[in-house]
Amino acid sequence: MTTNLLKHSADNLSKLNYSVLIEEKEGGFQVTVWGLPEFQVFAKTREDALKNLHELVNSRLQNVEIVTQEIEAPKSEHPWMKFAGKYKDDPQFDDMLADIEAYRR
Repeated sequence: MTTNLLKHSADNLSKLNYSVLIEEKEGGFQVTVWGLPEFQVFAKTREDALKNLHELVNSRLQNVEIVTQEIEAPKSEHPWMKFAGKYKDDPQFDDMLADIEAYRR
């Protein structure tokens, strides 16, 4: 397996879109970035919860670098290729093909 670091300009990575799960709980709202449970806040109003989450995400990403990597899966041989040409030197192979053809008619 190989990986390649993809070069992107800062403009391409300057904005992130993330899905947010908003749950109404007793006494307020719990807001979580979908798939990132460490990005979670609780506030009395929906707007405050979203604002607090935005601030949390911004503060966490303040001193980090975001890179994109391309991962290439290893190329595997087709499972039937090991049988290709197995009977090329068999003197009965042509007779067998003829029998198969006759059977199919």
